[in-house]
Amino acid sequence: MATLSFVAFSLCLLFFSLAQGLSNNPQCSEAKDQGSNLQVFHVYSPCSPFRPTKPMSWEESVLQMQAKDQARLQFLSSLVARKSVVPIASGRQIIQSPTYIVRAKIGTPPQTLLLAVDTSNDAAWVPCNGCVGCGSTAFNSAKSTTYKTLGCQTAQCKQVPNPTCLGSTCSFNTSYGSSTLAANLSQETFTLATDAIPGYTFGCLQKTTGSSVPPQGLLGLGRGPLSLLSQTQNLYQSTFSYCLPSFKSLNFSGSLRLGPVGQPKRIKYTPLLKNPRRSSLYYVNLNAIRVGRRIVDIPPAALAFNPTTGAGTIIDSGTVFTRLVEPAYVAVRNEFRRRVGIYPFQTLGGFDTCYSVPFVVPTITFMFSGMNVTLPEDNIVIHSTAGSITCLAMAAAPNNVNSVLNVIANMQQQNHRVLIDVPNSRLGVARERCT
Repeated sequence: MATLSFVAFSLCLLFFSLAQGLSNNPQCSEAKDQGSNLQVFHVYSPCSPFRPTKPMSWEESVLQMQAKDQARLQFLSSLVARKSVVPIASGRQIIQSPTYIVRAKIGTPPQTLLLAVDTSNDAAWVPCNGCVGCGSTAFNSAKSTTYKTLGCQTAQCKQVPNPTCLGSTCSFNTSYGSSTLAANLSQETFTLATDAIPGYTFGCLQKTTGSSVPPQGLLGLGRGPLSLLSQTQNLYQSTFSYCLPSFKSLNFSGSLRLGPVGQPKRIKYTPLLKNPRRSSLYYVNLNAIRVGRRIVDIPPAALAFNPTTGAGTIIDSGTVFTRLVEPAYVAVRNEFRRRVGIYPFQTLGGFDTCYSVPFVVPTITFMFSGMNVTLPEDNIVIHSTAGSITCLAMAAAPNNVNSVLNVIANMQQQNHRVLIDVPNSRLGVARERCT
């Protein structure tokens, strides 16, 4: 096995402490957060405290990301499956990889934390002072003059999983990957860029087990009642866009753009679909996939939207590599291999189409209702630093969770602006250099 470092996990990360990254690197400056525009860092950026403490080979980093994706797909499948298969009432398994983070200021006076962003999750969670099992960075509610807990009779208490009453405070318990967490339902002033959002409802973490919970917290960008969209409806009119920087651009940030002002004018849209069983997810109609100039032969049922079973296609920021239900993936993969030609392919972990010789990468086009998105090479394949191994950066949805969901993931979204416009029920995509 080659041990070349994957470009997204450069050895230079080892030589930046968090303090150096935030103070000496101009790209990490909080001054770059302006108005309703927030910088978005990759989780392994020098600006992030979550980067690996030791270097990983390219193979190790790819396999680690893919292992996290397996758990992510289980989470997404549980959200959309039939109630009889995965009952929502039993508590959500919230499993996601905090691939991208934003800076938020919480409380009065403000305390800065870095929150993982997740388009398929609703509630915000923050580790609070005294939390058992949380990391060293926590929000100190005792030092804020605007912090308060919510009671059991509040409407918000009915919107969290497994609510319980501890005295007059609404608390809830849920699971997160291999972790469990307990939180007090609370309200506080959240400041994103220069916009202060008073009375923001979130979970103030009191206890966690395991290591799956994002160290500094999570910000949900879904459509549910406790999401950022719902809580800031008057401020941002349920509209936002994001642009995710490439893994290769660790010293630069993308952006999360909140509200309708300043959104791109020249952008193609596809309708957002509504699934009443899991209204948080951003479903779209994927009608076909083209590899090169050929539209591959995919059974219509593999792409069809079905609210009852949860089948269909979503856009998700927390999954790294796109997953297609098996009939769709096999059709795409086989045409990809055919166009590459006679070169022998090999496997690497869950990737089954890798090459150790240079080849011309065929384009892949997702054909949605109303728009086509043609991916360039950087969004299709993943390379080792020296290019000795190149893999098709997609895979089949895992069979072990009986997944019926196609997930367009963040590697395929990098260097594109994704615009979510809930009032007009549409999702837009446009090419943009996010660095």
